[in-house]
Amino acid sequence: MTPKLASGPEEMLQTVKYMPCVSIIMPFEPKMSLKSELDYKLKLAIGKVDSELMASYTEDKALSVLLKLRALIKNLDYNTYKKSIAIFVSPVMEKVFYLDIPVEEKIIIDESFEIRDLVYSKKEMHKYLVLVLSAKRTRIYLGNTSTFVRIVSNVPDHVAAYKNDIPERVANFSDPSDRKEVMLDKFLRHTDAGLGILLKSYPLPLFVIGAERVIGHFKKITHNEKRILGYVHGNYEEATEEELRKALEPLVADWKKVKQQDLLHQLDTAAGNKKLVVGMENVWREAMHKKGKLLIVEKNYIYPAHLGGSKDVIYSENNKGEKNFYIKDAVDDVIEKIFENGGDVEFVDADVLKDYGRIALILYY
Repeated sequence: MTPKLASGPEEMLQTVKYMPCVSIIMPFEPKMSLKSELDYKLKLAIGKVDSELMASYTEDKALSVLLKLRALIKNLDYNTYKKSIAIFVSPVMEKVFYLDIPVEEKIIIDESFEIRDLVYSKKEMHKYLVLVLSAKRTRIYLGNTSTFVRIVSNVPDHVAAYKNDIPERVANFSDPSDRKEVMLDKFLRHTDAGLGILLKSYPLPLFVIGAERVIGHFKKITHNEKRILGYVHGNYEEATEEELRKALEPLVADWKKVKQQDLLHQLDTAAGNKKLVVGMENVWREAMHKKGKLLIVEKNYIYPAHLGGSKDVIYSENNKGEKNFYIKDAVDDVIEKIFENGGDVEFVDADVLKDYGRIALILYY
């Protein structure tokens, strides 16, 4: 990869050809782990880097990088509340990212850096929410490939809580079935309101399980329909967690499809809340202003560009009127900026974002 030129105070992660370049990506949660444990893992990482550098490069080149690496690690911030770190070192630069995402440990020694390695190193979490409905009560679970954990909500989970909360004109109905229908709808509305709050804390794929009649009522009143990826019909009021898991297996088997569908739903929701920008030039502008919460981009998308008159403006390299500082791939720079400011990045397959200019950014609410 060739060097990129940029103006302004931003320190872009240069993909310079000064060998060797070392990248260490690993979990780092000082508030959740003993310092001695983290120090031991970092020591192992340095040992591996030391062995590979000494075996592949001259002593001068290897030591110049090792000294920078040891200095960086010595001065890591153990007061951070982040979940992981990414350390980049070469003979001419050093940089540390403190990330809010879980990652798989990875050590890369190469001729250049790839900021996209951060995205590929993210730990794939097969997590989803399950809302179990019946005419009497509701349950919400946080599920993954191995466990189901029930989430306790502040919203009453039994219809009996609304028995005395019925308007007088309904309470006087002679037909008990009418009263039950009104109580059910009121119960489901409160359930849906609680679900909306929960989805802000757990922005995960959502599935709904329940009897067809109850789901029919729920579909009519829910404000969270854009977040629901699928329904399972049946009487699961007394179902065990294992029975619920088996019922969901057909829906979560293709997790990649589930994840991409959920990301599209998140884009749709963000657009409705006016918190979405699409297209490279718009995404660049908002990312430079530190507004990016979640960047979603097609994994093979690149965007050569020229920097405009200010740091938040770029133009496609095909723009005949702009020949300012050249940026080989503006997507890489945006990814770095998003991570640098505490956001997250997701890759999707080609054409998944064809209606979004191939790149989209959800802004902080």
